Amino acid sequence: MPADLAVIGLGPYGLPLAQAAVAAGIATVGYATGPEAGSLSPAELRRMHSAGFRPVTDAAQLGRVRTAVICAPTPRGADGALDLTQVESAARTLAARLRPHTTVILESPVLPGTTEEFLRPLLEEGSGLRAGRDFHLAYAPSRVDPGSRDHTPAGTPKVIGGLTPACTESAAAFYGRLTDKVVRARGLREAEAVQLLETNFRHVNIALVNEMAVLCHELGVDLWDVIRCAETKPFGFQAFRPGPGVGGHGVPQDLTGHATRTLRMVELAQQVNSRMPRYVVQRAATLLNEHGKSARGARVLLLGVTYKPDLADLQGTPAQEIATRLMGLGAAVSYHDPYVPAWSVLDRPVPRADSFYEAAADADLTILLQQHRTYDLQGLSVKAQLLLDTRGATPTGAAHRL
Repeated sequence: MPADLAVIGLGPYGLPLAQAAVAAGIATVGYATGPEAGSLSPAELRRMHSAGFRPVTDAAQLGRVRTAVICAPTPRGADGALDLTQVESAARTLAARLRPHTTVILESPVLPGTTEEFLRPLLEEGSGLRAGRDFHLAYAPSRVDPGSRDHTPAGTPKVIGGLTPACTESAAAFYGRLTDKVVRARGLREAEAVQLLETNFRHVNIALVNEMAVLCHELGVDLWDVIRCAETKPFGFQAFRPGPGVGGHGVPQDLTGHATRTLRMVELAQQVNSRMPRYVVQRAATLLNEHGKSARGARVLLLGVTYKPDLADLQGTPAQEIATRLMGLGAAVSYHDPYVPAWSVLDRPVPRADSFYEAAADADLTILLQQHRTYDLQGLSVKAQLLLDTRGATPTGAAHRL
């Protein structure tokens, strides 16, 4: 059966889109732009394949679809700006095979202006076609919530903005097959700026509660109780919770590399959040010291090393830096994570505990970094000699909280 949709980029943005498309009965091919890691489980991938999803390596397949969505990752480069290398590669590959009347949509996180000023010329030069006349061009923020059972693609409104009104309507017609609600932005830049605002909103608010966590610890205030009370306010407040750092694929965008502007609030949020792994290690060393032990030679167990609960995704996980810093202090670090069968830090494998109960009982200090559903935190708080909870997930008074 000929495909109706090509998803270009099979990482954290592309795979969930392909999953939603095949679930909606859309014949879909997937084309990888590089070595990409998504957040779907092997079982989910098997279900996609059985529903008709076809990964392809022959780029000619991209010229046989009505809709092509570029979902290539845009990680931070060495200069701090978003690296568009894989978007460029995807665009050039698609352009050489682009047919008239195709709808091309970009979902990769980019700065406002990228679709029109960067992607459009690549597509036009490589195809000889003109955007807005010969093919439709639009941008749509990805809005993926990996592993969420509550926020499915069908129930999440999709924002789209096109180069022309006709481009917007063509993209809206496609996404209308996947979601219950399509929201039309004024144009490309507005849709791109939606992604910018949504990503930075998360990072800035996490930075605020991370700073509050440090302050409240110094003042002897229970921040978790403060949040519990504050979130009862029915207006003007949304609860965020602190943690050991901010991982994931949606990197904060402070407009690094932009010719005229930066976002100072986002720059500050990055500084605050990037300090959290170091703060966790400082708290760990202090706790050990208070119990008559040194970090050097201490047995430290890290529980949950993924960036998000109940996922096998290690992208940007703060556990990496925390383990590195603990090892630098001379601690003997081990870990337990039901989703991560093997883990290395500084190119050295970290010992994996088979039973987190036994490991916690044996460790001088256990640090809960991620609260996977499979963890019995009540039982853990009884077994652990010393427990530092960075997620506020353990029963009140059962552990030292961040």
